[in-house]
Amino acid sequence: MRRVLAALGATILASVALGACGRQSAVPGTSAAADAIPASVPSGDWTQFNYDAQRSGVGPADTGITAGDVGALETRVVHVDGTVDSSAVELHGISVRGRVRDVLFVTTTYGKTIAIDPRTGARLWEYTPSDIGSYEGGPQITTATPIVDPDRHYLYASSPDGRIHKLSVGTGREVRSGHWPVGVTLLAGREKIASPFNISGNELIVVTDGYDGDTPPYQGHVVAIDRSSGRITHVWNSLCSNRRHLMQPSSCPGSDSAIWGRAAPIVEPGNRRILIATGNGPFNGSTDWGDSVLELSPDASRLLHNWTPAGEAQMNANDTDLGSTSPAILPPIDGYRLAVQGGKDGMLHLLNLNRLDGTTGGAGPRLGGELQDTSSPGGDQVFTAPAVWSHDGRPYVFVADNSGTAAYTIRIGRSTRLVRLWQNGTPGTSPVLAGGLLYVYDLRGGVLNVYGPARGRLLRTL
Repeated sequence: MRRVLAALGATILASVALGACGRQSAVPGTSAAADAIPASVPSGDWTQFNYDAQRSGVGPADTGITAGDVGALETRVVHVDGTVDSSAVELHGISVRGRVRDVLFVTTTYGKTIAIDPRTGARLWEYTPSDIGSYEGGPQITTATPIVDPDRHYLYASSPDGRIHKLSVGTGREVRSGHWPVGVTLLAGREKIASPFNISGNELIVVTDGYDGDTPPYQGHVVAIDRSSGRITHVWNSLCSNRRHLMQPSSCPGSDSAIWGRAAPIVEPGNRRILIATGNGPFNGSTDWGDSVLELSPDASRLLHNWTPAGEAQMNANDTDLGSTSPAILPPIDGYRLAVQGGKDGMLHLLNLNRLDGTTGGAGPRLGGELQDTSSPGGDQVFTAPAVWSHDGRPYVFVADNSGTAAYTIRIGRSTRLVRLWQNGTPGTSPVLAGGLLYVYDLRGGVLNVYGPARGRLLRTL
């Protein structure tokens, strides 16, 4: 539920809030005013986590919600058949059950994918994995946000058995032809599908991590899947990276190096290279890539470059995952291609994507090379996905953690660096900006805070 509220996505566009109620009846219930006709909103889709392939967290400029009327929003609770611990996605104006309508899609922790009409809260269809009985009620789960195919006809969703399913957005029926559904791990009980999917060209990009407790063996890996056939085209393993296929985790000497950031994997605009950050695990600069920011080729076949902090060994020893979050890409500035990487170390690291480790060479054992290290809000661990916004020629990076919410910009010069513009002490999950408003969910207070993004002025608390 926290991520549904925090990531908002379709929730903002539809002026609706979703609540998950574990093991409730499949018949949806709605709060008061469920039959009221909402104000019309502009056309638009929200097809994936954080809106776009680069995970900017910035949606349409016009949502039908303004600073003047945001206080009139009301919460609608929709009871679904399971717990939703991922974000909603949305399609505008598609045909479901003989009517053209807007539709929200969510996936539960046990792999049920549900289509909901945001106007009424009605459940339109529900897909249930055929083997759900083998893991439902147990610890094996998925928290991956589904993604809509660019053709708007299909939706890709995961289940805890390590499979990716291709579903019709109109009916929820599963495509069972070619190689669909696709298994992306040979040990689903240890390798979890947690991060949202992304799309790079013709390929669906999926990443894996491990479960709480980091019980070996498992390895983070990136899987590229042909969206038409379901054929796995490439596999890149963050440990034993010389092996280019799905492998039994026990066959690799190293374990962990999870890819579990909420925004992973990132697809860079323009060149479609894939950015990921890994968690604790071995690092040797040749086959093992724990606690590193990694840039892969667009098809996930090759590692191009890496940034690995100088304190990598200490981070690994102290469970201080670098990859607790994912790189946030800034817009190009004076020829610079920059990214911000947080982590459990309570720092924000400013990176030059053209010289990730401080050089233009390929991936290797070199440590350090970042442009700057600066404190996250309150110096707390960062698990959230930053949002990146351009306004009046200035880039903004919004970061929230359990100690506060802050906005940063970039100062280019002899010492290129992040500069804090505003900060407060209100904790938050991943910020989302849409319609010129910044939405940050305070998981401690149980409220959704709406800010003016440029100055951080609190406009409403919902």
